Amino acid sequence: MVCPAAPVLLLAMTLPLVGPPVARASQPVSKTGVRTASLQRQQRGPLGVRGSEENQRLREDAASAHPSGNSYGGTGSPSLWAQLLCPALPLEPQGPSQAGGETGQQLDQESRAGESALLSVYVQLVFSHGGWPAALSKPLPLPPASASSSPGTLAGLSLTTECNVKPDGLTYCACLSGYQWNASICSRHQLCQPPHNHQPCGCLVFSPPEAGYCQVLPPGETPVSCLPAVPGSLSLNSWLQVPGHTLNLTLHTSQETTSLNWFLRRHTGSPGPIPLQPGTQVSLTSSQGQAVLSIRNISHEWEGEYMCCFEAQGFRWELYQLVRVPLQVTDVARLPDQLSISCATSPGFQLSCCIPYTPLGYLASWSPGEGSEAPASFNTPGDQCLVLATQHCPAADITYTCDLQSPGLTPLRVPVSVTIIQDGDTTCPEDSAVVAWNVTKAGHVAQAPCPVNRTGMVKRTCGPDGAWGPIHSSCTDTRLLALLRRAQLLWAGQGWPAEEVPQSLAQLLEQTEVVSSPSDLLALLGTMTFLAKVVADTRIPLRRSALEALLKTTDKVLDMDTSSLWTPAQVQKPSAASDLLLAVETLSHSLCPQDHPFSFSLPNVQLQTQLLTPTVPADYRVSFSTQPPLWAQIPRRSLAPLDTSNSNITITSLVLRKLDHLLPSNYGQELGDSLYATPGLVLSISIMAGGQAFNQGEVTMDFGDRDNPFHCVFWDHHLFQGNGGWSGEGCQVQAANASATTQCICRHLTAFSILMSRHTVPGNPTLELLSQVGLGASILALLVCLGVYRLVWRVVVRNKLAYLRHAALLNVVLCLLAADTCFLGAPLLPPGPRSPLCLAAAFLCHFLYLATFFWMLAQALMLAHQLLFVFHQLSKRRVLSLMVVLGYLCPMGFAGAALGLYLPRGQYLGEGVCWLDGKGGARYTFVGPVLVIVGLNGLVLAMAMLKLLRPSLSEGPQAEKRQALLGVMKALLVLTPIFGLTWGLGLATLLEEVSMVPHYIFTILNTSQGVFILLFGCLMDKKVQEALLKRFGCAQPPNSTISLVS
Repeated sequence: MVCPAAPVLLLAMTLPLVGPPVARASQPVSKTGVRTASLQRQQRGPLGVRGSEENQRLREDAASAHPSGNSYGGTGSPSLWAQLLCPALPLEPQGPSQAGGETGQQLDQESRAGESALLSVYVQLVFSHGGWPAALSKPLPLPPASASSSPGTLAGLSLTTECNVKPDGLTYCACLSGYQWNASICSRHQLCQPPHNHQPCGCLVFSPPEAGYCQVLPPGETPVSCLPAVPGSLSLNSWLQVPGHTLNLTLHTSQETTSLNWFLRRHTGSPGPIPLQPGTQVSLTSSQGQAVLSIRNISHEWEGEYMCCFEAQGFRWELYQLVRVPLQVTDVARLPDQLSISCATSPGFQLSCCIPYTPLGYLASWSPGEGSEAPASFNTPGDQCLVLATQHCPAADITYTCDLQSPGLTPLRVPVSVTIIQDGDTTCPEDSAVVAWNVTKAGHVAQAPCPVNRTGMVKRTCGPDGAWGPIHSSCTDTRLLALLRRAQLLWAGQGWPAEEVPQSLAQLLEQTEVVSSPSDLLALLGTMTFLAKVVADTRIPLRRSALEALLKTTDKVLDMDTSSLWTPAQVQKPSAASDLLLAVETLSHSLCPQDHPFSFSLPNVQLQTQLLTPTVPADYRVSFSTQPPLWAQIPRRSLAPLDTSNSNITITSLVLRKLDHLLPSNYGQELGDSLYATPGLVLSISIMAGGQAFNQGEVTMDFGDRDNPFHCVFWDHHLFQGNGGWSGEGCQVQAANASATTQCICRHLTAFSILMSRHTVPGNPTLELLSQVGLGASILALLVCLGVYRLVWRVVVRNKLAYLRHAALLNVVLCLLAADTCFLGAPLLPPGPRSPLCLAAAFLCHFLYLATFFWMLAQALMLAHQLLFVFHQLSKRRVLSLMVVLGYLCPMGFAGAALGLYLPRGQYLGEGVCWLDGKGGARYTFVGPVLVIVGLNGLVLAMAMLKLLRPSLSEGPQAEKRQALLGVMKALLVLTPIFGLTWGLGLATLLEEVSMVPHYIFTILNTSQGVFILLFGCLMDKKVQEALLKRFGCAQPPNSTISLVS
């Protein structure tokens, strides 16, 4: 084709030495380029160097960059550069040389007679017409030689560079076969087109008066060699890898290398080379003279052509290695994988065997093969299936096998069992729910394919009674699955995270519209999770557009239907909502520093970021327009440790609505096993300093005015085997000073919320007043009881039985008096497990209240012993010792066990009180023994009533002893039901959502126990009454035998 302007040629000419050589020649020879020499196309096997077809493509790129219809275009002067390869003669270039390039090593070689050496002389030939000049077909005259030189002869001529000049004066130059740009030139000039899949440069743009030429690869070790001296080689134990093993591809280099990168060119998926980065499967190591690419757990998704790109001797080099990975049984899809069929209703059936594309070329066939397609050779792109269509129903159960064979590989055999329904078998009838279900044998699973553009299986179990079970569908949109798999491979190490993460986030936003099943939702959430892991591992920053796409996607996901999407999705994966929270947290604090501050608001998502200078200002405060308003504050002292980093500090605050209702109802040990309600908001705060997450710091939060007491909690992703749960560790409730609201203070940064008990009794001033008045009355009554005993003790304890009875009652009074006093003063102490006084008060109250009941049990057991063992009485000292052990050591054991077991778990103290946690296991160490004692006392009373009301002649006690036993029984008969009813109501208020009436009854009875003991245990005793009357001179002592109780 004739060009309208003068073309330019760059030529390379080789001249042998004819006369006596010069002793030493010093002529510039440039460093070699990237991958040339046409013979290298023949070396492409498992290991090779890319040949001249790439240069041809780059020349086409240079030509296509011009708008005209001819091959050169424009009105400037197209040109070709040439390289003259000459013997070792002192030649001077005829024209511009080395324009835009760099000289490399100097050729310094001792030449002898009859030998030749290669020299590079670059000249620019400009044509006035587009035709090939005839002069180029003739030997070119050499420049005049020096006196010591002999004339030489031009032996070869080769073109190196093709340039096209555009109307604006810019020159587009591309290398011809066998030549390449110097690496330094590539780094300084713009490419004709955007880089093609990270390939080395081919076509460059030069501005006048610059010019550039492509350079020949360095020759081999022989003086004149056609082969390039490649400064490295790849080694691999075998091009055929075993699935599940580790691939180790090693680069051995003889020169110093820089800019080393690995790529994978797959036959499916990406059209160009895929960069390989360190990931969960990829690891890159290097040492002196070698670099190793390791890929763990290799599968067919990692087969293809591996490419190692590096710079050495001033050029970019590429080495290649083919790797093949056989398929595994898990890569073969069967539809269905089992089948039960009734010959009466379905005489024929169809089976499919599908595999992904692999270059190994599998030959597939069915056995037995009746009704099967001819054996198929699977060697075309895309998934491929072999179908078996049987028109005749087998007489008995049979197993079909899909055989996959490839030369030199172990055959794959995948079975599909077919069960024939016989007469009398229990079956599920035909049904048309969702899809058409054929008659299926009981105990088998019916299967159906997914609709078009969806991947998976629809399954339904036929129960043993012949009833259909629920339908389970794993059908997932193919586009969502492709995004999920791409994100998984990106995390494994395939791809360019800085480019692919923003692209995937934008595509996810588009794909939210196609989510119509729980499997779709799980695929979308899984993609977000893997992208977040990639960002966390590679620490790539996100631009504002990518973060906006993420937040919009999150807003739509939180609005998705709970019953049809979220609930079944969480059945399959309980951590789905927790994974979403972690992904959004991770991605949201990865915003580029130049994009701060950033504010974004949607109905379900609100985000605010702020960039702080290294000199941190005053307290950080952020507020959100929620209902009620939510605000958080980080004090200056928490940010002070970041001053030393001398880098910018970014604080990201994120509020998510509805997410707390989707998170599983999992609560840490310190929260017990109660059910809680959340306010509908989750606040996440994160701090980044110098690219590192800063997790320690105090944050104060106000979730608005709340009527009921609540717990300050954070979401711990590690609880419950990774499913996540609410935890109160490091958080506490604190009353605000300047407002009526209650605030949360936490000493770490994460996702926060509050928990309000669904069964919590609202703060009631009447109940509080009743409790205080009742405790005061109880304490006063117990003090009166002690005063009475001080007056009448010598009179009422004149026999063993009376002494033991009143000694037990006196200990009950002392324990209950101390317990009520401690309980009344506990609210004055600072609450929380870190307060020693609060812990001591809770332990003492627990011990003393239990001791009260154990002394009542001691009274009952003493009564039982006196009635059952009439002729085997124990001494007063021995009985009293046993009563002390039972009354004090047993409750001490229960109280100590509760402290040791539940304090380390954070379940010992209740929220904001110095008493046992009413929602954990600690409450049962009190309520349990109390109810058991009440039950035992009831049994003893029933037995005592039978004995005293119907005594035998041999076992009946004496009259005086009988009266004393009746006194014990009457006291227990009154106090046991009252105490039992009290704590029965107390347990009911803890376990069930009840009205306020039981709370009032429990408060009244519980705080009036001292009054009951004074009345029924002390003052109603006839002996005490007589002693008091005698003491105050109001009556004469009786003449009859002393009676303890009337």
